[in-house]
Amino acid sequence: MILIIGAGPAGLAMAGQLAHRNVPFMVLEASDYIGFSWRNHYDRLHLHTVKQYSALPHLPFPENYPTYVSRLELVDYLEQYAEHFGIRPRFNQPVTGIRRGPAGQWLVQTPTDLFKADQVIVATGYNRIPNVPDLPGQRAFRGIIWHSREYRNGAPFRDENVLVVGMGNTGAELALDLLEHGARPFISVRRPINIVKRDVLGKPAQPTAIFLSRFPNWFYDLVTGLSQQFTIGDLSKYGLGKPDHPASFDTRRGRIPVIDLGTLDQIKAGQITVVPGIERVNAKTVTFTDARELPFDAIILATGYRPGLAPVLGDDLAARILNEKGYPRQLWFTTPDLRGLYFLGFTTPLTGIIYNLSIDSKKIAEAVIKNISVSA
Repeated sequence: MILIIGAGPAGLAMAGQLAHRNVPFMVLEASDYIGFSWRNHYDRLHLHTVKQYSALPHLPFPENYPTYVSRLELVDYLEQYAEHFGIRPRFNQPVTGIRRGPAGQWLVQTPTDLFKADQVIVATGYNRIPNVPDLPGQRAFRGIIWHSREYRNGAPFRDENVLVVGMGNTGAELALDLLEHGARPFISVRRPINIVKRDVLGKPAQPTAIFLSRFPNWFYDLVTGLSQQFTIGDLSKYGLGKPDHPASFDTRRGRIPVIDLGTLDQIKAGQITVVPGIERVNAKTVTFTDARELPFDAIILATGYRPGLAPVLGDDLAARILNEKGYPRQLWFTTPDLRGLYFLGFTTPLTGIIYNLSIDSKKIAEAVIKNISVSA
């Protein structure tokens, strides 16, 4: 049996690849729904990549979809995708453990069942577990402290000072959303931020990134750096610092750039205030590392997620498979005792996460079929 863990975009992409090749499989999903995470993201979220390069394998987006697909449109598409390929996950089956059995099969444990599989594709995503830091003094704070997973829109924060902690893609977009809902947003930034425009001269930047990714890294970095100088410039005077490397370089090292949707213009206009790292949270204020103390009504932690694979894999497998940040080092491993275990959806390339799912899921599908042939 071939087992796919997860029924989000990565798991569905993998299932679609196998279904397209008439290879039977089973999908386990921890929640009640396909695409559970996308159903629960903030309201204004759209894909930052164009629909042409963001569909799952073998099924384009509907023609009436916009260039940048909305959260709810993506959820509808995922449902259509599952129906098209006959993907029927077993729901409410969160995987709690994966280990190699004595007979050589992979044993996948859930709260209710033990599944035995010849090959297992882990497609639970790079953002499964919220990363919730414990800010110094936060228990004294009398306002709201939310992780971004709890945020839907800025309406509850009208006329309030709101501190967004972290300027990744989520933090940058939540600050913009807060501003548009009448709040006064601030963003706490601890290090220089790599920013790229989603659109350059009215055209999406993603196709250019895909084209450049075919060249050697040094050339990709050179062109990306020149493009950033032209479109972004030095942001040091706005509190965003000057990165040491271009976005393409940092992306290869797991540091995702901010795809700018308009936040930068609002920072430059003084509508969104950038502040440094947090020294301490007080009852009604926050003290920053530059000694400033400012009042806040709410704090939103845009501090990202973690894949949370280590507890599922156990100490031995985790030590051999995961890097220092907890992500799989490769799509699969060639050593005999790891054969048949694959990982999809744990990379964040500048060319687009879903775009890369199609490429990597094809590679895994071919490896899975090769392993079936070897075992037969």
